[in-house]
Amino acid sequence: MKERMLITGGNPLEGEVRVSGGKNTAVAVIPATLLCDEPCTVENLPDIEDVRALVDILRALGAKVTYVPGEFMTVDPRSAEGTSVSFRLSQRLRASYYLLGALLGRCGHASVAYPGGCEIGSRPIDQHLKGFAALGVEAETVGGVITAKTPELKGGDVFFDMVTVGGTINVMLAAAKAHGTTIIYNAAKEPHIVDLANFLNSMGAKVKGAGTDVIRIRGQQYLHGANYAVIPDQIETGTLMIAAAATRGDVIINGCIPTHMEALTAKLLEMGVRVSDSDDAIRVRTLGGHRAVNIKTQVYPGFPTDLQQPMSALLTTARGTSIIQETIFEQRFKHLDEIARMGARVRVVDRTAIIEGVPQLYGAPVTTTDLRAGAALVVAGLMAKGVTEIYEPEYIDRGYEHIEQKLRALGADIRREVVD
Repeated sequence: MKERMLITGGNPLEGEVRVSGGKNTAVAVIPATLLCDEPCTVENLPDIEDVRALVDILRALGAKVTYVPGEFMTVDPRSAEGTSVSFRLSQRLRASYYLLGALLGRCGHASVAYPGGCEIGSRPIDQHLKGFAALGVEAETVGGVITAKTPELKGGDVFFDMVTVGGTINVMLAAAKAHGTTIIYNAAKEPHIVDLANFLNSMGAKVKGAGTDVIRIRGQQYLHGANYAVIPDQIETGTLMIAAAATRGDVIINGCIPTHMEALTAKLLEMGVRVSDSDDAIRVRTLGGHRAVNIKTQVYPGFPTDLQQPMSALLTTARGTSIIQETIFEQRFKHLDEIARMGARVRVVDRTAIIEGVPQLYGAPVTTTDLRAGAALVVAGLMAKGVTEIYEPEYIDRGYEHIEQKLRALGADIRREVVD
């Protein structure tokens, strides 16, 4: 059943909103429950499609899962005897490749079809496989299925050629139950990697150094059950901050972690947006026009690639010319073709977007091409004069919990309807 999202723009967002649990943490923590030797409970999970897909995968592997959306998930992995994730299931999300590390840690064997998710550029898993090899794993890809196995997981030194969030997480999962100590060099430092380490440690794992570029993991044969709440969603927080600025509103975002948002906050301040924060809240308000800024996406703590797309929508009406360099994914400017339909003046050269600010965007029919592109189109629709029709909004559902309800509570005119 096809749907479209309808936004009548021009309303400033005002009021308070609470951030949901982190998508990027959830898709790592849920596979990690397979490493446990007892039932464990995870709270503050976002009610999104990626989480629902992982519930189906765990059940297909034989785990017992109790999931109450918006409240908790309890996983009893003791009955999980499966080691294969089918193409049909793995295609539902990109993070299905984390089942490789989790199943290797659990039973030394994994067979996972190539993952799906958003087409935003090449995301090879060669660094994942290099990390597994350092732990004594042999892997091969045949017919779109990655098969990895080892008679015994042994700790080892992993030297990543480049910073890789997925590779860091996958090796952490496998190493948590390997014999001996694993050291990951050139590790990614994202907040959700720290959160995964905290979750593993809550089950009795020995992970140190998460949040730095060197992570040490001393494998444990037995991991006990735990109760854990995932951190707030960094990217949802940023998207709401951008939406507040884009509509020249005044929004307080509760339940977030302001220190995770420093790169975005710095750019918003540079644009002339007023941003203030307390322990777990951020206030964003705009009194005048916005100035153009230049952005270069980088690994954490730099400007996140996941916020590049919503930010580029905001910059389409900023005074002057903005330049965005996308260093992480080479196909992350597809949304600009759609926003150009709304009157934006943009030009893309290789991995650089040049955005000349215009006075006004205008509502138009547009199509979502990936998760964060969908968020960018929502921001553009909130800014635009008239009605914006966003087709294929299911991409947005992969990573944002009840986004329409949250924006509507802040004063947005936004709804969804079935397309005949």
